[in-house]
Amino acid sequence: MSEQLPQGVRKQNWDDLPIEELTPLIGRRLIYSEKMMLAHVYLKKGAIVPAHDHINEQFTYVLSGTLRFWLGEHADAPGDTFTDVGAGDVLVIPSNVRHRAEALEDTLDVDIFNPPRQDWIDKTDDYLRGTR
Repeated sequence: MSEQLPQGVRKQNWDDLPIEELTPLIGRRLIYSEKMMLAHVYLKKGAIVPAHDHINEQFTYVLSGTLRFWLGEHADAPGDTFTDVGAGDVLVIPSNVRHRAEALEDTLDVDIFNPPRQDWIDKTDDYLRGTR
């Protein structure tokens, strides 16, 4: 008997999705629908996610490794005010909160967005690709 899914339902396996290389230190895989986005983000030690903000609510769930985040007013001038997010931790970032991150070690995180990040879908996220 073959597997039958109702209309609009789909099943995907991360291993079937190509890793999109954004920089030599950052890659990702995306799964998204009309209202949600799920991303595996691969960051090598030393990778920087530059300061940015967006209308999307964001959960960052670290599966392995550690990310250091500078949030709000500290995102543009990173210093001694930060939070480290390690394996098993979830960071909830509300809409329009500025943030910056650095991988303290090789890290795999799951980012969840609502609504989906259109700039990620369209590949216009220049801040992350190092082209801005």
